[in-house]
Amino acid sequence: MNNIKTPWRRFMLGLLSAGFIALLLSCGGGGGSGSSGGLAAGGLGAGSAGTGGAAVTGTGGDAAAGTGTGSDGTGGGSGTGSTGGGTSTAGNSNTDGSGVGSGGTGVTADAAGIGSADGLGSIILNGLRYDTDSATFSIEDASELQIGMSARVAGKVDGNFTSGIATQVQSAAELRGEASGIDTSAGSFVVMGTVVSIDSATVWGDADGLADVRAGGIVQVWGLPSAPGALRATRIQVAPTLTAPLVTGTVQNLDTLHKTFTLGQLTIDYATAAFQGMNASSLSNGAIVRVRGTAAPAAGVLIATTIQGWYAIPVSDGIAVQLAGVITDFVSRGSFKVLGTPVDATNGQITGGPANSLGNGVKVEVDGFMSGGVLVVKKLRIRNVPGTGGPASFTLIGAIGGYDPVSVSFRVRGQPVDASGTVDFVNGTVSDLANGRRVTVVGDRVVDGVLIAQRVTFTP
Repeated sequence: MNNIKTPWRRFMLGLLSAGFIALLLSCGGGGGSGSSGGLAAGGLGAGSAGTGGAAVTGTGGDAAAGTGTGSDGTGGGSGTGSTGGGTSTAGNSNTDGSGVGSGGTGVTADAAGIGSADGLGSIILNGLRYDTDSATFSIEDASELQIGMSARVAGKVDGNFTSGIATQVQSAAELRGEASGIDTSAGSFVVMGTVVSIDSATVWGDADGLADVRAGGIVQVWGLPSAPGALRATRIQVAPTLTAPLVTGTVQNLDTLHKTFTLGQLTIDYATAAFQGMNASSLSNGAIVRVRGTAAPAAGVLIATTIQGWYAIPVSDGIAVQLAGVITDFVSRGSFKVLGTPVDATNGQITGGPANSLGNGVKVEVDGFMSGGVLVVKKLRIRNVPGTGGPASFTLIGAIGGYDPVSVSFRVRGQPVDASGTVDFVNGTVSDLANGRRVTVVGDRVVDGVLIAQRVTFTP
């Protein structure tokens, strides 16, 4: 009997060992520093060599990433995959070294964000940081994206709107022309029939404030269209390099026979205009368009050379959408518009002020999902209430360059920073400032192109 049992025992142990080894191999060795690694959303990902399965390509995933700790910051490398189910964990290679993961958890929802750039280090739009490692950029009217510029980001976000991955970033100015009707008490001026208003979050690229705007001088404005003929400025240049006229707004009084419409108090003649991002047949009252010309308006008429569709706002059900803008058409918390889009914030989380402060003219940021052409809000942040004001915050993430210890000034991602005032230093002191040190800088205003730092956090 013993002669029979011994071979049988050996046979069974051999089967168990083989099964255990096969199981280990199928799991990629636990996502170690071999060539296997990570789970992509909706399927198993095959990662290149590196801890945590960096650069994961998932089967049936959603731009997912490897599971584990990446070499820079939190999370593994960014991943790619076709649309599918499942949940991915932590993912962007986070080359700025900030330790802030842009990939987040479950970054799977197709998304579009429209607003102004709150910060750089990837891109921070409406308070949400998008990783831009694999994004394409299309920038007009400037050499590079800067704080305060209006922008549209397309990509994916997580369901709680805490992080995103960008596939495309677009930005262009909204207004360029002669300033008039300057009203410092009201915080406004006029450009070609459009009333431009400012608030505490308006970035001054080359000026100290509204007092530097001169009647008859050419200004360039990035901003968010609100009511017809009105624009809330997010960034202003008082001495732009470009001078060709540019105006953005809501189409009114469309006359397809005579090929004209109005933007605020300005009449647009589009008889000879080329269309970009839209076609003539899609031109309609209520549409937001960007119009370019070559000569200043004459007798209140601008001859358009190009008409561009403004940043496209998705309408398909289930798309995640972020919008920043000024409330119009307010009826109730459950019925108003932002950037011309119907919004329902009935069940949304509201921060930045009491819900009863919502109304026309209030600047907000809304995050939610489209349903039946309505943006159903998950989160709403009140940013500015007329007569009351509101908070402003800008963020830079990256390495210090051009450090001047005398003026305590430096640059991060090309943006000048003044840290000479009252600054809260975290994980270090002012003596730790040096070229190449990685930091996260937060400030509440940009004056004459310089971010005034309030907090500087040193990161590994």
